[in-house]
Amino acid sequence: MEASGLDSEGREFKNAEEMWRAEIGDGADPHKKTDWYRKGVGYWEGVEASVDGVLGGYGHVNDVDVKGSEAFLKTLFSERFVDAGRIQHLVALDCGSGIGRVTKNLLIRYFNEVDLVEPASHFLEAARETLASGKLMFSDMHKAANFYCVPLQDFTPETGRYDVIWIQWCIGQLADDDFISFFKRAKAGLKPGGFFFLKENIARSVIFELKAGFVLDKEDRSITRSDLYFKELFGQCGLHLYKSKDQKGFPGELFPVKMYALTTDMPKRVLGARSKMQANRPAVIK
Repeated sequence: MEASGLDSEGREFKNAEEMWRAEIGDGADPHKKTDWYRKGVGYWEGVEASVDGVLGGYGHVNDVDVKGSEAFLKTLFSERFVDAGRIQHLVALDCGSGIGRVTKNLLIRYFNEVDLVEPASHFLEAARETLASGKLMFSDMHKAANFYCVPLQDFTPETGRYDVIWIQWCIGQLADDDFISFFKRAKAGLKPGGFFFLKENIARSVIFELKAGFVLDKEDRSITRSDLYFKELFGQCGLHLYKSKDQKGFPGELFPVKMYALTTDMPKRVLGARSKMQANRPAVIK
């Protein structure tokens, strides 16, 4: 990514490569990268296992977040899955699941099984207590099935298990090389016709009168990427942008949030249709 960026302390970088060298090194010292990830998980281990905790003090955006995601998911279901939930046994993977907020409020209503993967053990235990108790089952055919306490850079999904792999407010914890390697591994976890649902903060093109392709948060060791940055990485992962949609209704002080539906197959275009460019928790701009 050639666009410049900055970190939460105001340091400017000419490009993402310069920033990654400063943060995790050039690979000569693997301990530097390990330490970077350790500090990131350490930050979340100090956060309360609650909706307000995982949403960075913005628990009140939970409802509008879920409604925005559900509207986009319904569109994708109608296009990607015929008679979804009737004929098919649908399975989702909730990546960076935290306390199971998205699974509880959305995924468990649309999928027969949901697996959760989360590196912060107290978050995952909170999810297990809520979801595995049976009290929140939408029906006998909808349940949280597996709970994996593993960071995404080390996780490999079961081959051919998932209709949807859901990734929300967590991919910013991964360095670019691990972002790419994760998606390359995860592609094998999708069923034919399955897709990735990625929902993330988006760096504005101009922040503090500076052009910014990314913003690094030094506190939780996460990066907020621009739309262009994401699309460059999608290409390197061998993924295709099926559809995208902006989240609406969030407070103005937060980063914009965008939803992406990504497929391993090239999206089919309607004959004669004009090509149209699509233009970790919610985070306050720092």
